[in-house]
Amino acid sequence: MRIKRTTPRSGTARRTRLIAVATGFLAAAAFAAPTANASDGPSFTASQLTRASDSVLKADVPGTAWAVDGKTDRVVVTVDSTVSKAEIARIKKQAGATADALTIKHTPGKFNKLITGGDAIYGGQYRCSLGFNVHSGSTYYFLTAGHCGQVASTWYSNSGHTTVLGTNVSYSFPGNDYALVRYTNTSISHPSAVGSQTITSAATPAVGTTVYRRGSTTGTHSGRVTALNATVNYGSGDIVYGLIQTTVCAEGGDSGGPLYAGTTAYGLTSGGSGNCTSGGTTFFQPVTEALSAYGVSIG
Repeated sequence: MRIKRTTPRSGTARRTRLIAVATGFLAAAAFAAPTANASDGPSFTASQLTRASDSVLKADVPGTAWAVDGKTDRVVVTVDSTVSKAEIARIKKQAGATADALTIKHTPGKFNKLITGGDAIYGGQYRCSLGFNVHSGSTYYFLTAGHCGQVASTWYSNSGHTTVLGTNVSYSFPGNDYALVRYTNTSISHPSAVGSQTITSAATPAVGTTVYRRGSTTGTHSGRVTALNATVNYGSGDIVYGLIQTTVCAEGGDSGGPLYAGTTAYGLTSGGSGNCTSGGTTFFQPVTEALSAYGVSIG
């Protein structure tokens, strides 16, 4: 990403390499994301679409995200406001013979990893959010964004760092964007819920599914899934693969929090662009991947 919005405990925004987090009790925010329309022109094979996708990665332009649209048989490349015409030309040049397989879509704002959030968790100088409470047998953990796990190892429920929640077990970022924190404070309850909504299972949503996220910055917002298996280049080598792309709006502090619908968990907020006034695009780490990686369960 070109600019990473972070919020130190003081609440004063400053630019830093850090990231955004949302909460497991609360979710991340939603942005209005663009969708691809059916395209006229030649059809492309799966191998050609793969080559086109790989060319976007090789072009290495921060502020870009891309995924294959099965309805149009094109690679939809979403570019934020920092991407110039020259950089778009570079992407197309890198694609070479498969450049016609690319559909360029613009989205307002900048792709950022978001910080501050719902039911806040605090680590170091930063505030993140809990995604979902999970367990392995009788041992309890919570999931949050991997870029949160990258910047702090012990998490607290308050900015004064007097009430400990737990410590990191592991995190994965970039590439993925999930982290696992083990509860060490036995006095803390850890219901399988997002706010008052009980969560009993996890799944991967289909394109077009209506989804929800909840966060302290912007409350609860809904949107729809526009792509699966999206790749996002946040800049500075921070590239994340296999994300859920949505039109749910989000703002600083919503990252790490839950994406869900009804009793089903879908994802953890990774980042996005825009805000809940003008719209934008938000990406989520699939929660099923994190559950599988750590051998933990929801519910």
